[in-house]
Amino acid sequence: MDLAAALLQAVHAQDFGHTADAWRSGQTVDAFPSIDLAVASFASPTAPTRAPRFANVLFSREHPQGLVAEIGAEAGAVQNIRFDADQRDRALESPAWLPGADWSRMRWTHLHGAGAQRVVAPYPASLLKLMVAVGVGLAVDAGKAAWPDELEAMIVVSDNDATDACVALLHRSGMVAHLNQRFQALGLHTLQLNRTTPRGGWRNADGAGVGQIHMTAWDSVRLLWLLDSNAPPAPWLPAGTGLLLPATRERLRAVLSRQERNEVLSSGSLRAVAGWLPGLQVMPDAPHFAHKTGTTNNYASDAGIVQTADCHYLVAVLTSLGRRYAPHESCATTWKLPALGAAVHQIMETVT
Repeated sequence: MDLAAALLQAVHAQDFGHTADAWRSGQTVDAFPSIDLAVASFASPTAPTRAPRFANVLFSREHPQGLVAEIGAEAGAVQNIRFDADQRDRALESPAWLPGADWSRMRWTHLHGAGAQRVVAPYPASLLKLMVAVGVGLAVDAGKAAWPDELEAMIVVSDNDATDACVALLHRSGMVAHLNQRFQALGLHTLQLNRTTPRGGWRNADGAGVGQIHMTAWDSVRLLWLLDSNAPPAPWLPAGTGLLLPATRERLRAVLSRQERNEVLSSGSLRAVAGWLPGLQVMPDAPHFAHKTGTTNNYASDAGIVQTADCHYLVAVLTSLGRRYAPHESCATTWKLPALGAAVHQIMETVT
């Protein structure tokens, strides 16, 4: 099975081009949304000899039919795509995603890559807290900090005040520059936590946020690869290269596994909402999904580790499909995203 082709088909099946937009009075979107989806599959108890397989597909108003990222056998960086950074204007808005936005009139900042095709990387929203958590882990491993009480709340319920405390810890321990440098050294060039402040600021109003903090789906999957103790060694890195000490890595994965915001690729938090659709995580036969989500009015993202008796894989999605596309005030995004999560899980259960 061609994994990338299956992912393209799964996205097309959700008909994202006809998503209702509250900022257009419920009319469908005026441009195809941005969707950056990546997966990596590993051996499992039912397929113990399975070699790693991976794919990344990307959609946008400029590429509504989707692009397949070119990734070498060593699972290195995407080769055929130039990523431009998201942007905010003087009013601290995200102009690229406003109804009627004309991308041809906008000035774009290059993020990474030199491919022939351009993709604007949507802001990761609270998925950025995964990078902050890794920075905290690096500080702990270096003996420059103790585990903060706020780490749990930052990841499990995505508490913003807890995130302020963890970002401030990174500054006190001198780990902000080191974190970005470590991502670069690991080849994760689109993972960047820029312009945060010593007092813990990381939002637009702090001079950070949109246009300064960046992630892409494939680099997020490769970050998770380095956090997953059950994954094989990262083939794009020299043998023995790691990110965190084993105990630190396990602690972060345990926190991710206690995630309570199952509302993007998974939908367990929304079972009581009218029109509920099952997502990646369906009880009682639920895959173990250790993950972090992120949502704002303009963005919805999710990334994590899935491990069941039948499959073991990593998944990440970053989109421009935030709360303005939700069918109910309790929802974080359109039902199309958890439906996509369910489709991805079905694909990953059958990948060979």
